[in-house]
Amino acid sequence: MPPFAVAIFLGAFLLFQVQPMIGKYILPWFGGSPGVWTTCLLFFQVLLLVGYGYVHVVSTRLRPRTQAWLQAGLLAAAAAFLPVIPEDALRPQAEGSPVLQILLVLSLTVGLPYLVLSTTGPLMQRWFSLRHPGRSPYRLYALSNVGSLLALLSYPLVVEPFLTRREQALVWSVGLVAFALVALRCAWAIRDVAPAPAQTPDAEAEPRAALPPHAPLLWVALPAIASVLLAATTNQLSQDIAVIPFLWVLPLALYLLSFILCFDHPRWYHHGTFAGLLVVGAALVLHLLHKETEAPLALQVVGYAGTLFVAAMVCHGELYRLRPEPARLTSFYLLMSAGGALGGLFVAVIAPAIFDRYAELQMGLWLLSYLLGVIALQARSRALVTGAAIGLVIALVGVPALEVSWGDAWHEQAAVYQFAVERLYLEYWPALAAGGVAALLCLLPLRRAERGAWRPRQGGFLMLLSLAFGVLLIIQIRKADEDAVDLTRNFYGTLQVRNILAEDPSGHHFSLVHGRITHGLQFRSAAQTVWPTTYYGESSGIGLALKHLEQPEGRRQVGLVGLGTGTLAAYGRAGDRLRIYEINPEVERIARSHFSYLAETPGEVAVVLGDARLTLERELAAGQPQAFDLLALDAFSSDAIPVHLLTREAMDIYLQHLAPRGIIAVHTSNRYLDLQPVVEGLARQFDLKVLTITDDDSEFWWIYGTTWMLLAREKDVLEKDAFYDHMRAPSERVDAVPLWTDERASLLRILR
Repeated sequence: MPPFAVAIFLGAFLLFQVQPMIGKYILPWFGGSPGVWTTCLLFFQVLLLVGYGYVHVVSTRLRPRTQAWLQAGLLAAAAAFLPVIPEDALRPQAEGSPVLQILLVLSLTVGLPYLVLSTTGPLMQRWFSLRHPGRSPYRLYALSNVGSLLALLSYPLVVEPFLTRREQALVWSVGLVAFALVALRCAWAIRDVAPAPAQTPDAEAEPRAALPPHAPLLWVALPAIASVLLAATTNQLSQDIAVIPFLWVLPLALYLLSFILCFDHPRWYHHGTFAGLLVVGAALVLHLLHKETEAPLALQVVGYAGTLFVAAMVCHGELYRLRPEPARLTSFYLLMSAGGALGGLFVAVIAPAIFDRYAELQMGLWLLSYLLGVIALQARSRALVTGAAIGLVIALVGVPALEVSWGDAWHEQAAVYQFAVERLYLEYWPALAAGGVAALLCLLPLRRAERGAWRPRQGGFLMLLSLAFGVLLIIQIRKADEDAVDLTRNFYGTLQVRNILAEDPSGHHFSLVHGRITHGLQFRSAAQTVWPTTYYGESSGIGLALKHLEQPEGRRQVGLVGLGTGTLAAYGRAGDRLRIYEINPEVERIARSHFSYLAETPGEVAVVLGDARLTLERELAAGQPQAFDLLALDAFSSDAIPVHLLTREAMDIYLQHLAPRGIIAVHTSNRYLDLQPVVEGLARQFDLKVLTITDDDSEFWWIYGTTWMLLAREKDVLEKDAFYDHMRAPSERVDAVPLWTDERASLLRILR
């Protein structure tokens, strides 16, 4: 077993080590969007499907000797792609689909090496079965997932903090060569083995009942739902904190841990326990989605990640229960990978095209709850029903207790339930009827059980519980969108324009919400439309900078990274030139169709579509430095930050576009991350003067508390009394936070 075990472990380690590594390479090329990692997941899952399909074909149609020679050829071809470093020529242009461009870059960079590694698990298990007939290969599958898990955990904790991206790629390439040598040793071991008989007994496995006829459907459906929940949970965490490998790795690591536990031994998965935990987790997700940004960071991470782990345990535990004999191993893995690829395709491509908001997390949980009811009916599992019932009681009592005030929590929950009852009959009776019919169809095929044994109505309880859960999800989504006048979603996230206080002429306004965070608002009254609001008030750092900006010849050249509603155009004066870099074309459409800041400003406005950093680089290459008097960085969506905009290389680009006495203004307001030491470290690197300005004492509700950091080459540019009135002391953590570069940047040391 040692050569096969080493090959499987090392192959899995390299397979999952390259995922965050290559994702970190291309993330800055596509605006730092959460969609980058979702698309990467789709690519990896599709290649995994292709790899498993290859193994299924060659292991069933080719002799072992031929398989060995073919695999040796693929390993030699993969070596030609080393090292796996994306070339600058592959950088995207402004036009074109980001999804297709990401898939092209990945295919040309890591495609063949990843494909060869993806064949390792099933192929080595198949070869092990040929070499050792009668011995179960499923423990090797658990070992494969251990290697994957260690790769994921080591990346943010060991690899990313201590190795540059290039060093990571070189070390990974050495690892691939070592893997190839071990794999060739395994190929040599099976070169003269006779083909396997039609049926191979699973001598080490415990006795189990015959598989139901629809088992292959569940081999696809269960991993598909788990894949949807994996990508959806990663999106949920990334959009509110940061698009970084650490938040990619955590959900994926928990996902793999469920594979390890479920495929190691049945004792790790108990129907009833995890059914109850799933109900509790689903209720907690409902609570977190309702609270949005008011929920503490720790509760969000634990709640979303914990629920993903429970759901993955349910999916993979049931999948292991339905596993076939080793003779059907390759087809089993092929259908599993097909399900994973379908889930990734749904989240990365289909959902953005058919939904105007993130709904995959809710949909994945609802589908899993429904499928759990079907499984309970099929397997006649009283444990699933009992566990779900206990979980429901715990959820009803425990989730409201998460609030500081028990009474307020119950009052809030009661308001949601009252809303549900009021809308149920008029708007949601079709969903109730459809769910009832579906539950009835599941009950009809079953025979009447003997007294005291399993009864179909026990499974009906789970179906009704799933139906109620689905109705609550629909109600929650509809309630959240009641005041929306525009909803849109694309690769870069979700945008919503809300119509607020329509009954109050003095307070009536439209607000732009990106993800779950307001990105600007404008009053509807003609007298108020020119008021700067939210993060851009006159006492904010950016407002003060614009007010005191030196004006050679009366003209100001202002650059802005991130458009939002275009609020900063309210500061424009005749002769000013405002150049705005915006990666998302939907933001410009909304800013022009629902807000009037851009249309009403007396200054000249130009909106440049595309990633700001890449565009600024291209302008320098074309000999077009902009000589900005002020360059404002405000491209943060929600509390997530595009790390590539705050690195040493990015700051060097900004300074080349800055006038000699210009100011760089960085918006660093964030609930979860302390960005002050990062920016101060960049200022120290480039010998810049820096001030941190806070504004959290406005008497007006439409002016938000903010933190802006102003940087300039000359000290006297920032020596304004108005600046010092709102100045914050320098950070005490600047020496503890390493300088951020494209090659190395970590958020672990700036968590609040």
